[in-house]
Amino acid sequence: MTILVDRAVWAWRGRRWAHLVSDASYDELHAFAGRLGIPRRAFQGDHYDVPAEYRDAAIELGAEAVDSRELVRRLRASGLRLSPTERRQLPRQVGAGGRVQGAVGGLGDVDPGPGGEADHDR
Repeated sequence: MTILVDRAVWAWRGRRWAHLVSDASYDELHAFAGRLGIPRRAFQGDHYDVPAEYRDAAIELGAEAVDSRELVRRLRASGLRLSPTERRQLPRQVGAGGRVQGAVGGLGDVDPGPGGEADHDR
């Protein structure tokens, strides 16, 4: 069982983002993301998008740093990679005005969802 994280090169909303995946199970991935303070609502169907400052923390917690091609190759080999069609069918986590609901803040700073509490276990 391995958690993988690629380089934070994907620009969005003034930040650089990396991908966090498991090559074994979604349960392992969710547990690891929870340890980082990333809410379950940030799950993108087969990965989490994580800001650059989370990448270093993920590596400190035991994630293996890999390049993007290796990450995708291993995710596909695990059978956990979603197809483009499956990804398009996922519900969007975007609210009115194009704002992401429950955006990830600073390291360990989880923006509570509409209910007012962080949802690490959902």
